[in-house]
Amino acid sequence: MHDFNHILNNQVLMVALLACLIAQASKLVIELAKNRKFNFRVLVTTGGMPSSHSALVTALATGVGQTVGWDSAEFAIATIFAIIVMYDAAGVRQAAGKQARILNQIIDEFFQEKPEFNEARLKELLGHTPVQVIVGSILGVAISWLAGPAY
Repeated sequence: MHDFNHILNNQVLMVALLACLIAQASKLVIELAKNRKFNFRVLVTTGGMPSSHSALVTALATGVGQTVGWDSAEFAIATIFAIIVMYDAAGVRQAAGKQARILNQIIDEFFQEKPEFNEARLKELLGHTPVQVIVGSILGVAISWLAGPAY
């Protein structure tokens, strides 16, 4: 239990998680503004504007830089980690989503004659557009800077 309290006192971790939660919650607001209805699914799904993954890792890297130093090995590790996560979100997972969309079209067309075929559809919204990643990154850095004096 003592170790758990140390984790909860880690300001860098808490600010990074806060950035992730704010990004995820903002998806609900954006969905409401766009479609004029609440879609609570966006709170637990991947993809969308802004990237909560990007907000999380950039807030983490910024917090590490603020506390340990911009020239530290820890900041370098956190930054490389952030770059890999953001590249994956905008690159690999975005490509997987496009492949899922094509496979769903193939299934729809191929099995059009057999309506009894009920195959589960693949999830198409897996990744982020580059803009969603950039906005998430800006959000993460901003939240970390706003919470910075608490470090």
